[in-house]
Parts: sequence; C-alpha cells; structure tokens
Amino acid sequence: MSRKAVVFGASGQLGIELTRELRARGYTVAARGRAQVDITNAAAVEATLAESGAEVVFNSAAYNQVDVAEKEPKASFEVNALAVRNLALACRQTDARLVHFSTDYVFDGRAKRPYTEGDTTHPLSAYGVSKLAGETYAQAYLDEPLIVRTCGVFGPAGRTTARGNFVELMLRLAGGGQPIRVVEDHIASPTFAPWLAARTIDLVERGQSGIFHIGGGAAISWFEYARTIFETAGLKPPLQPTNEREFRTPARRPKYSVLSNSKMEQAGAEPFPPLRQAIEAYFAQRGAPVTGSRA
Repeated sequence: MSRKAVVFGASGQLGIELTRELRARGYTVAARGRAQVDITNAAAVEATLAESGAEVVFNSAAYNQVDVAEKEPKASFEVNALAVRNLALACRQTDARLVHFSTDYVFDGRAKRPYTEGDTTHPLSAYGVSKLAGETYAQAYLDEPLIVRTCGVFGPAGRTTARGNFVELMLRLAGGGQPIRVVEDHIASPTFAPWLAARTIDLVERGQSGIFHIGGGAAISWFEYARTIFETAGLKPPLQPTNEREFRTPARRPKYSVLSNSKMEQAGAEPFPPLRQAIEAYFAQRGAPVTGSRA
C-alpha cells in the first residue's frame, strides 16, 4: 500500500517538484493549490486532511511578496503564520506529520558565515517576522514537525508560475537590451527546487524532525549569480553591479543569508552539487529556448 501525502501550495515551483518527487517514490498525493484549498480557512484544511487520510503534509504555500508585505503585513501574517497554525492543528487531529518550509529571512545577516539551525533568529521585515511566527506555531502545536529553512528557490516551473524566480527575471531583462543592475553586497545560497524537494523527502523518510537548513550550498552574491546564469545560458547582456545603498527596497533584507547544510548532510541527505550544475539542470528541464543577446 502506498503512503499518502498532501501538498499545499502545489501550484508553486516547489510544490510542483514535491508532488512529482513523491509520486515517483510511490506516494499517493493530494496536490492542492490555492485554487483548491485556501489554507487560511481552517475548516477547508481540516476537510482536506480528513478526506485524504494523509500520513504526511507538506506546506509549500507562502506569501512571499517581501516588499509588498511592508504595506500589508496582515496578509503576510495570515498566510505565513496563522495558516500554519491551521495546518498544525489539523495534523494534530489526524496524527499526520507536518513538513513546513521557512526561509533564510528569519536571520538578520550579521553573522557573515553560513547560518546553522542553532543560530539566533532576528528577522528584519514583516515577511521574515511572519515566517518565523509560522515556525513557532508549528512547534507550539506539534511535538515533531519538520521545519525546512531554505533560500532563493528556483525551479523549472518558475517559467510559468505567477511569481516566477530570479533566473526567469534575469532572462526577461536580458531580452530587453537595457543595462541590468544587480546587487553585489547581498550574499545568499540559491536553491534548486527539484533537489530541495528530494532532500526534504529524504529527511521525512529518515524520520527526522525539528529545524533543518536546506540551502543551495554555495555562497554567492546576487550579482555573481546573475553572471553565472548568463554565462550558462550563453548570453552577454549589459550586466552592472550595484549595492544596497543605491538599490533601496521597502523591506530590509539580510545581507548575508547563506544556510549551512551540515545538519542535513549528517542526517544522511546528499550534499548539493555546484550551483552552475543546478543552473544547467534548470535549463535542461525548463522546456523552452533561451533568447537574448548571445556572447
């Protein structure tokens, strides 16, 4: 008999990969996007879990409009925090495991080294606060949730999903012929969605719980990340570095938010390959030709 799972946020780039990977491993998956289930509706969440009989529940749904959240923090909190409470309560009632995805934005970026699960959190934005609150709700109502913090997720489905991703943004700008300015003083660890999904499920199948970091493994500035994208795609648009001072945003972001994967690797999950290999895999799976100014 196959195991049963529910994936909330199933229409997003991570949710799509979770659904695909779970089915490849023999799970029966109820994939629920926002159009099917609004996780801020507690009754709808409870009904979904009761109907599915799921043993494990993955929550990849999120309000991730970081700058917009500064103007509408309530909307961010409802999805990223209170909805996680709904999920945790429903999981407690049905004895299902909850796997919840959080973010590097729970940190302030002052450590200047890869963050571990034991580091003190200090979010700088409404979005970061809401995601940290979601972690807290999961831990408050459940004894053994699995909370996965990740960073800069990009997956092939970003080409068609509403929010897209950084790779697609860069490709779109490259086709415009105008100078592209990207910050060089913010460092992150971009994470390939299919590999994130696989390693998360590995942790579930190993019975892990608590907080785990699953980041892309490479510390890289957003400027260098953009340059690597263009080099891999064989494009040479006018790319220029900028910095936080010149490129102000409504929300404050951690300047260094690289996540350490040591705990994940010690639990038996494979290390991440180099970022360039992830970008190559992205283009191989993307399903559309890359256009723009060629090198």
